[in-house]
This record gives sequence, structure tokens and C-alpha cells, in this order.
Amino acid sequence: MSLANELPVPRAATFSAWLELTKPRIVSLVLFTGLPALLLAAHGWPAAPVAWGALVGIALSAASAASFNHYFDRDIDGLMRRTAGRPLPTGLLPAGHALVLGAALGVLSFVVLRGFGNTLAALLGLASIAYYALVYTVWLKRRTPENIVIGGGAGASAPLIAWAAITGHLGLPAVLLAGLVFLWTPPHFWSLALYRHADYAAAGIPMLPVTHGDEVTRRRILGYTLALVAASLLLLPLGLAGPVYGVPAALLGAAFINGAWRLRRDREMTRAVRLFRFSILYLFALFAALTADALARSRS
Repeated sequence: MSLANELPVPRAATFSAWLELTKPRIVSLVLFTGLPALLLAAHGWPAAPVAWGALVGIALSAASAASFNHYFDRDIDGLMRRTAGRPLPTGLLPAGHALVLGAALGVLSFVVLRGFGNTLAALLGLASIAYYALVYTVWLKRRTPENIVIGGGAGASAPLIAWAAITGHLGLPAVLLAGLVFLWTPPHFWSLALYRHADYAAAGIPMLPVTHGDEVTRRRILGYTLALVAASLLLLPLGLAGPVYGVPAALLGAAFINGAWRLRRDREMTRAVRLFRFSILYLFALFAALTADALARSRS
């Protein structure tokens, strides 16, 4: 028996461990990507019960998926320096707690999205949980270097859920916003995988740098970044966004491409660290600009 299981755990530490199972930073990012879809679908701020119900439901579904991810990844988490301190590998919480929490949050997500939105939104929430927990975590992550590419659909569900909660169906704008998150995922995670190469190799995870090498990974990061920036600017000619979004999107895109190009040309691993951190800022800022643009256009 480990020392962590023999000693009493302070309540604050236990609460922190339960909270960590939900990956709150990732949940906040997922939640933020759903916000402009609400505004675009409703042509302004929707009725408060529907809007807040959709956002809470999205947060619950993302937290549920994160908890299942902790459960299914508990073996490989203990093999990687980046994740070895998580609650399950350290024994701070029993593995079953993550499973129960994931199931409870998933049920709550369905109830909230069905109650304040509609059945389609609720089913999309459940589908996003299943995709991330089973398709990505259990299957793709351990079997193919395309894990992040195919698995990116799991993190792109918030705009779809938000749009469906307002309209009762899916529309092109929601698909395009989900596509931005989908295209953002590979350069974001591959940048992390470059400087955490040893971690993934030790855990036997076939991330692209492990299976194909750093050179191929750097080229593909640049390629996906170019596709992402092009897709982000496509919202302008389609009439889905205006200059309040367009100017920041262009500047952010130029900075992302510059970072990916420098990573492609410069072998210093600090470039990968910088690009990984910038990619998080990029997605927050891009969707913040889109939210501001949607609000401005709804008032004009």
C-alpha cells in the first residue's frame, strides 16, 4: 500500500483532486468556443435560461469527458512526468471515483441540455463525451499517430451543441466554428508532443514525433496552421463576421503562422514551448473577437 493511501488526506486536497478530474482549464476553453455560436444562432444574446442552460450543459459534458479520460489513462499517466502527479496515479483518489464522477456529470449534462435546450443538443453532448472518452482516449490515442487529428472532433463539439440548443438543428456557421477548433488541435498538441517527446515514448503513445520524428511533425504543424488561419478568415467573405473579428483574426493568424514557420526552421525546443502556449492564447483571443463581433453586429 502506498503512503498516499495510508495517510489521511486533507479536505482541501481532496476537493482539489476532484476538481482536477474535471480539467477546469480545458473546460473553460471548450466553454468559450461555444459562446459565439450562441450569439450567432440567436442573432444576439439568447433568452437567459436557454443560454445559461447551454453553457452549463457544455461545461458538464466537457468535465464528464475529462473525468473518463483520467480513468482510462490512469496507467499511462503514471509513466509520464507531465501527468504523474494527477489524482489517480498518485493514489489520492481511487480510480472508481473518476468513473462515477464522469457518469454523474454526463447524466447531468444530458438533463440540463434537454431541459433548457432540446434533445439534439443533449444527444450531441453525450456524443462528445463518448467520442473523447472512448474513440479518442481508449482507441485512437494508443493506436495511431493520427490520434490528435481524428480525435480533434471531440474538442470541437461546443459550437455544435450551442447552435443546436438555440435552433434545434445544425447549421453551416456552427460547423465552421467547430472546424476551427478541429484544425487548431493538431498544431496545439503536436507542439506539446515535440517537447514532451520522451514522455510519450516512455508511455508507448504513438504521437507523431515518436512515430515519424520531429522534422515531419514540424512540417505538419505549419501545414495545419496555414489551414487554420485560412479557415478563420473564411468567416469574413461568408458574412458570418465583420471587422471587429477580422482585424484581430488576421493579426493572430499572422503571429501563429510566424511561430509555426520559426518552429519549422529553428530546432530550438523552446520554439515548441512558445508555440504551444501561444496556441492557447490564440484560440481564446480568436473566439473572444468573434464573440465581440457577434454582439456588435446584433446591435447595429
